[in-house]
Amino acid sequence: MKKILLSLTLFTCFSVAAIAQDEVAKAAPANPNAPEISFEEELHDFGTLPFGGNGNFDFKFTNTGKEPLVISNAKGSCGCTVPKWPKEPIMKGQTGSINVNYDTKRVGPFTKTVTINSNAKTASKTITIKGNVMSQEETENQSPIKKNSSFSPLEKTN
Repeated sequence: MKKILLSLTLFTCFSVAAIAQDEVAKAAPANPNAPEISFEEELHDFGTLPFGGNGNFDFKFTNTGKEPLVISNAKGSCGCTVPKWPKEPIMKGQTGSINVNYDTKRVGPFTKTVTINSNAKTASKTITIKGNVMSQEETENQSPIKKNSSFSPLEKTN
């Protein structure tokens, strides 16, 4: 019985200590000089894209904080969304961009995210792309030159 009581007492002490440490970490003031990443837009709508079309977009941002901004990682929500980000620090007031490329050989509507990790006040930020990729057949039918046209440019018209 004494062992059980001693075990419960130790467990309670360690639990209280862990909770107290967590609360202290939450209460610690944030760095007032920390960098801030401010995007021109956080959502880009491609609209309707042709099959195999251009699925690239540059998300432009500015470091509006006081210290250099370092982006440690940018990860797409799937393998069809590939981000490229600057590896060098972005100084106070400077701009940069994160290029996001979507694979437009995947037909249908899409909404994909890119999660950006940095040393900014908001350490994790999400940007989003969306749109709809037409099928290859729809794309070919949208072509300005119709393959089955009965009109020949050499024919004389009255």
